[in-house]
Amino acid sequence: MLVNMFKKMAYSLKYQKYMFPVSDEITNIVLSYVKRKTNGRPLEMALDVGCGTGRYTLPLAPHFKKVLGLDISESQISVAEQMTLAKNVTYMVAPAEKLPLKDASVDLVNAGLAAHWFTLDKFLDETVRVLKTRGCLAFHAFVLSSELEYRNVSDDLNAVMSEVWDTLMQHVDKYGDELLSQYQNIFEAIPLKDKEHITDIPVTFQFSIPEMIGFIQSTVMFQQIKEIDVKGAEQLLTHTEKRFREILGEEADSGRMNMSIKHFCVLACKN
Repeated sequence: MLVNMFKKMAYSLKYQKYMFPVSDEITNIVLSYVKRKTNGRPLEMALDVGCGTGRYTLPLAPHFKKVLGLDISESQISVAEQMTLAKNVTYMVAPAEKLPLKDASVDLVNAGLAAHWFTLDKFLDETVRVLKTRGCLAFHAFVLSSELEYRNVSDDLNAVMSEVWDTLMQHVDKYGDELLSQYQNIFEAIPLKDKEHITDIPVTFQFSIPEMIGFIQSTVMFQQIKEIDVKGAEQLLTHTEKRFREILGEEADSGRMNMSIKHFCVLACKN
C-alpha cells in the first residue's frame, strides 16, 4: 500500500522539508468554524488524526488547552516530536480507526492531507464518538494539480509541471478519487446533519527550483515510482530540473516561482 511509504524515516524527513507549506487559509477557516460552533466556550482538546510530522498540528496549539497528534507511522511521529516546542502538544502512534480517547472528550477532530487514507466508516464512527456536543470535525487537503507563474515564462513552466503531474498521477491509488472529487464522498458519508463543504480554496506560495524538485520527491506517488524503477525516478527529477533551469535561464538559481493550488475543506458539528 502507498500509505506504507510514510513509515520510512528518509521519506518522513523529505515530507517535512518539502511538502507544500501549511495553508494559513485552511487553518483560519477551521478555527473560525470551531469558535463559531462552540459559541465561544473554552477549547480544551484538539485531536489531529494522521498528523504526520505535525505540520497541521502545531497551528492548533495556541487555540486549545491540549493538542494530541496521532499517526500510524513511528517515523512521522518521531519527526513531529523533534519539530515541536509547544508544551501543550503531544503525539502518539495510533490508528485513525481506533482513537485512544474517551467518549465526548474532544472539541475538534482535525485531519489534514490524511482522511483519504483511512477506513472511512470506522474513522467517522470514532470521530463522532469522541466529539463533545458542539464539537467539530475538519478534514482538508488539496487538488493534485497546480499553476506556476513567473514573469513571461509561465506557460513553459506549466507545460513542464503538467507532464510531472501526469507522470505522478499514473501512480495514484484509489485515494486519488477522493482528492479529485475534493472529498465529496467523504462529505456525504459524514453522519452529521450540520456540515459544510468548501471547495476550490486558492492558496499561493513561492518555490525555488530545488524546492520544486524536493516537493516532487515528497509525494507518495514519486516514492511509488522509485520503488518500481529507481533509475526512472531519478531521470524524472533530472529531466524536470534541467527543463526548469533552461526556462528560467540566468535566474534559475535566484528565481522563485509562484505556485497556486486549490485546497478544499469538509467541516461538521455534532449537535
